[in-house]
Amino acid sequence: MTATKLKIMSVVGARPNFMKIAPLVREMARFPDRLEHTLVHTGQHYDATMSDAFFTDLQIPKPDVDLEIGSGTHAEQVGRTMMAFEKVVRDRRPDWVVVVGDVNATCACSITAKKEHIKVAHIEAGLRSFDLDMPEEINRMVTDRLSDLLFTTDELADANLRKEGVPDTRIKRVGNIMIDTLEQQRATAAALDPNAICAGHVLADSCAPIPPLRDNKFAVLTLHRPSNVDDRAILKGMVEFLTQDVASLMPLIWPVHPRTRKQLETFGLWKDLLSCPGLILTKPLGYHDMLRLTMGARVMLTDSGGLQEECCVLGTPCLTLRWNTERPVTLVEHGGVSVLVGNDVPRLRAEFRAAAARARAEHRPALWDGHTAERIVACFLELK
Repeated sequence: MTATKLKIMSVVGARPNFMKIAPLVREMARFPDRLEHTLVHTGQHYDATMSDAFFTDLQIPKPDVDLEIGSGTHAEQVGRTMMAFEKVVRDRRPDWVVVVGDVNATCACSITAKKEHIKVAHIEAGLRSFDLDMPEEINRMVTDRLSDLLFTTDELADANLRKEGVPDTRIKRVGNIMIDTLEQQRATAAALDPNAICAGHVLADSCAPIPPLRDNKFAVLTLHRPSNVDDRAILKGMVEFLTQDVASLMPLIWPVHPRTRKQLETFGLWKDLLSCPGLILTKPLGYHDMLRLTMGARVMLTDSGGLQEECCVLGTPCLTLRWNTERPVTLVEHGGVSVLVGNDVPRLRAEFRAAAARARAEHRPALWDGHTAERIVACFLELK
């Protein structure tokens, strides 16, 4: 008599999810006789340059279902996702829905699954910034409250869940699945040339020459959060710091997020950047290109959570352009390489000089070893 397969439906919604789902998809494929896996892409990142390329680069199979939700307000994205995902769940009736990270799709699909009496597992559970002004924090809290299995990255996440009353039986510390992808793709990224990456992606309207790039002699910037780009005074101060303090000291590579570019143009700051010596403005980069730059950077300046984690393992000094982080294990005070600097320019100047002088020092929290997907799949196999 043939055993019934465990039906698992995993959901990705936006670019940060893709690096987290790739190792899980590969690991589940190793057990075709025990697991039936369905991959759903909600299409929250609708731009092919920010979505499809990641599926190709990370060798993620084409999603079984693409909801094509697209852009909109938070409420519009969540509402449309719930309505579309409900039809998929009712049609396919999985045993488990697996959600990752903290995007709108994470929250929307966990709510929908529970209303349909489907069990939910959350990868990256327990992360908390304690800042309810961040929509991601609300997504994290709602998803964790509804989840039956909470897969955590570190002991600080475990402690957050316990404080919220989650029983230990539902908490499974498995490590950081993004590091699985980093380790699987490290060799491919290392073979790339930063000079070629920048030359191939430099923005057409940029008129500043690209200086020669050598490892440990350039900085990298990513910037997209509303707290940094939606206020002209804040963004202007940061632009002045980046052009006067960073790009004057070492080449600064800036893959410009579309929304950030729109704000820079709206505030009349864009043209000043195009001719700035030492500033290299590029299109958004694929996973391997961005990983290569992170591997070679003297300093990373970012408001991205995922880059904080990658810098931690790679040993790249990181200035986190936020006042809080849901990933405190990456901070210097917990043995990591990241310093919270917000968008206060005097603090940025001081911490940038300190980071540029600091030696690289890799920090690998427990279970950030490239085998997280294996531990997650083992948990599901034990349920049979």
